Amino acid sequence: MTLMSFLIGLSLTLLDILWELSSRNGVQNRKNSWQDGVLGTNCPIPAGWNWTYQFQVKDQIGSFFYFPSLNFQRAAGGYGGIIINNRDVIPLPFAVPDGDIIVFISDWYTKSHKELRKHVEKGDDVGVPDGILINGFGPYRYDEALVQEGITYQIINVEPGKTYRLRVHNVGISTSLNFRIQNHNLLLVETEGSYTVQQNYENMDIHVGQSYSFLVTMDQNASSDYYIVASPRYVNSSAWTKAAGVAILHYSNSQGPASGSLPDPPNEQDIYFSMNQARSIRWNVSAGAARPNPQGSFKYGDITVTDVYVILNRPAELIDGKWRTTLNGISYLPPPTPLMLAQKYNISGVYKLDFPNRPMNRPPKFDTSLINGTFKGFMEIIFQNNDTTVQSYHMDGYAFFVVGMDFGVWTENSRGTYNKWDGVARCTIQVFPGAWTAILVSLDNAGIWNLRAENLNSWYLGQEVYMSVVNPEIDTSEVSLPDNAIYCGLLSSLQKDQAQRFKFSSAPTLQSVSRAVLLALAATLYASFIR
Repeated sequence: MTLMSFLIGLSLTLLDILWELSSRNGVQNRKNSWQDGVLGTNCPIPAGWNWTYQFQVKDQIGSFFYFPSLNFQRAAGGYGGIIINNRDVIPLPFAVPDGDIIVFISDWYTKSHKELRKHVEKGDDVGVPDGILINGFGPYRYDEALVQEGITYQIINVEPGKTYRLRVHNVGISTSLNFRIQNHNLLLVETEGSYTVQQNYENMDIHVGQSYSFLVTMDQNASSDYYIVASPRYVNSSAWTKAAGVAILHYSNSQGPASGSLPDPPNEQDIYFSMNQARSIRWNVSAGAARPNPQGSFKYGDITVTDVYVILNRPAELIDGKWRTTLNGISYLPPPTPLMLAQKYNISGVYKLDFPNRPMNRPPKFDTSLINGTFKGFMEIIFQNNDTTVQSYHMDGYAFFVVGMDFGVWTENSRGTYNKWDGVARCTIQVFPGAWTAILVSLDNAGIWNLRAENLNSWYLGQEVYMSVVNPEIDTSEVSLPDNAIYCGLLSSLQKDQAQRFKFSSAPTLQSVSRAVLLALAATLYASFIR
């Protein structure tokens, strides 16, 4: 089997006069952070150039997505699904579904991503969204007063009696969304690469950057079509006068259009509902996934913790006259030379390995300060949310175990509440305002990896940090600098011009194409897991 049979290529060409990178939420890029697609690992792709990502999907299964990772560009689109299937020799922990459907839900603003950037740079919140999209489409006209005529909406066609796997991703900007289907249960089976204990939910809160797989059985009498709904959570109800995101579930034998009220969302005043729902999501310890042995054979609760980081966020504040967000008082400042290139070429002064493991009693500041991770160490991270909104955090390169969350301030005694048996392993976790979330992660993937806020306004203003995990031994299986590497910053002199560049003179401008499309990407990557 050749090397290429282990790899997936994702090629993109820029259509706008800008710089770009593309990241893949949840794909771990084992031993190859060169392909991570963030500023710490890659130089931005110059306008008119193309770049091919090559990455392994070994030792993973699950539902993920890719997106543009710079300058709020995810708000303009350019995202798509990634499915990594079980190998044939490893059975699914449920019957093979009759169909597989990807659903993207997101908040939507009439302002462009550039206008939104300017707002947050001035210290303004992005505000209440102007609407909610499902697969990029507006709402079905369920309410004539709220939804105008002529809006194109998503229709999902199904057959009665069949069961479909819906892979639902919140690819939005900053809004937690509640997902539900009229008169249908959502049987949760997987989240971000882990099979879960199978439980039915009437609805699910899906926070920014999160992904879930549900089995939905078409067991209704099809007297009409059914509403598929995504509605905002934790948005000031007096300010929310816009339509919810509404698509249509259409049985082939449907007797008529959907009608009546939308299915009820959770009680907005019940602040514990969403947290208790999140706590109920458990790892299926008896199921095989990427490997034949059960997921639970990795007994994370028995491993000794080697490093502890308590990471405190804060709302945006002025630092040197600029509105910025921080983690432990540090607003990340990306250097002109990516961290991986600086490490590869032994360039000193680009970054420091001194990110504090506790909040510091000092004024906030800009810095390029990295977490110094220990290869094959076992790290405990506690996220403490001092902001007034739900924040979700994502770690590249790893899946971590969600072991606890609660309202209030985390203390050493909080460890007594940890789930050390079947806490789900995933890559993106929410932290409620005035609350904490604790994770455990095994640092077995060498590289430099991004830990960031998924809420774009927080991320754009500096709420991220990188973790350096260096294997002290020579590992010939670690992927070296790729042949198509782009050089920038202190290494710009090494860069050669790209022979085949996109010709803008004959190309449509961004204004003349759909605003929902920023990159020329494949709509979806279907990747069968290969040993």
